[in-house]
Amino acid sequence: TIILYNKEQKTVVLTRQFRLPTFINGNSTGMLIETCAGLLDKDNPEDCIRRETEEETGYKITDVHKVFEAYMSPGSVTEILYFFIAEYAKSMKVNEGGGVDHEEENIEVLELPFGQAFEMINTGEIKDAKTIMLLQYIKLQNIL
Repeated sequence: TIILYNKEQKTVVLTRQFRLPTFINGNSTGMLIETCAGLLDKDNPEDCIRRETEEETGYKITDVHKVFEAYMSPGSVTEILYFFIAEYAKSMKVNEGGGVDHEEENIEVLELPFGQAFEMINTGEIKDAKTIMLLQYIKLQNIL
């Protein structure tokens, strides 16, 4: 998973998409705001996150910085997540993003002021753990 940030604009790029498990669990629309992420598909984490970033957000990034790894629910799943941050600029936008057709993704790209995104944790608009962790990382490290 990765969060893109722009120091000059003090903005971050997030995504919004339908997540069936949240819908089943009471999220009335099933829509979730989250950081860009994807399955490794036999890639190393850095290559994977570059590919997923371009597919989902439309930004072609080259310089990614790994900040940590974490098991999200070690009592029930074996999945480990790799957390990245990267700077972005308008000049890095190579397409509209939104995902790839063969994966039937329908992803909305959101560019938000960092303060607004961080406040969305308090309002409950952001409930995704990986997103909360990366927003808190940016705040704790005084990146924006």
